Amino acid sequence: MSAATTGSIDMSTAILIRVEQSGKGDFKKIQDAIDSVPSNNSELVFIWVKPGTYSREKIVVPADKPFITLSGTQPSDTIITWNDGGNIMESPTLTVLASDFVGRYLTIQNTFGSAGKAVALRVSGDRAAFYGCRILSYQDTLLDDTGSHYYSNCYIEGATDFICGNAASLFERCHLHSISTNNGSITAQHRNLASENTGLVFLGCKITGAGTTFLGRPWGAYSRVLYAFTYMSGVIAPAGWDDWADPSKHSTVFYAEYKCYGPGADRSKRVGWSQSLSNDDAAPLLTKDMIGGSSWLRPAPTSFKRGSTIIKPGSKL
Repeated sequence: MSAATTGSIDMSTAILIRVEQSGKGDFKKIQDAIDSVPSNNSELVFIWVKPGTYSREKIVVPADKPFITLSGTQPSDTIITWNDGGNIMESPTLTVLASDFVGRYLTIQNTFGSAGKAVALRVSGDRAAFYGCRILSYQDTLLDDTGSHYYSNCYIEGATDFICGNAASLFERCHLHSISTNNGSITAQHRNLASENTGLVFLGCKITGAGTTFLGRPWGAYSRVLYAFTYMSGVIAPAGWDDWADPSKHSTVFYAEYKCYGPGADRSKRVGWSQSLSNDDAAPLLTKDMIGGSSWLRPAPTSFKRGSTIIKPGSKL
């Protein structure tokens, strides 16, 4: 975020838009609420999605509509769902193309099943953050496509490459759940060049599952993934990492673990081309600085406005 952009945005107050299927809100559909935001928006917009299952629309946040927050109250009762597969760019239930997006307390799912690629959430905008969301599918659940992203306390479920893409992302205190019955993969990070400052860091996370899974496999030759302070259940295959049948990538990938624990964290049978990091090597990767977060992660707004009326905390929304 540039200094000029930061200076023009009041981070404490957001325009409130309510979505409620009963018709008591401003809109019945989430996409209609997003469409109501002006192009090249320069104010925080908080779209409050009331409880319900929103299943009749694919949702896109266009690139020219930054600074939108899409928020439920808790993911168990605010569910955005679709059923499409085949193309990772076209199948997502929710696609975020805009910068400075925030998603909060939502379930985002694709119920296409195990027949092929089916993305629940595609994040292709820069500076996107997700808090307390549930992201569910089978293959390619989260297309963490491009940009700098932050995921906090999210639950992410899938079987095959279910966190994939070429963003620079930090996952903090997230729960990763594999539903693969045999030899799935949690990540397929797509870094293609050594010069790209992209990769996935999982910090203080938890991995559970139903069968066996690898920590990752290289979609790109310079794929980069780190798990740190992460609980690994026995679901993790002893080898830990898969080379996608391409041994040439052994010398170019960066696959590492740091102070992980649990039955799946035993490194005695790990592939030799993965590493256990030293304190010094791990330190720069274990803060929000690796995604530049100190300059763009923002707290939730403290007041809202509808038209010219300011709604203070504690007021009835």
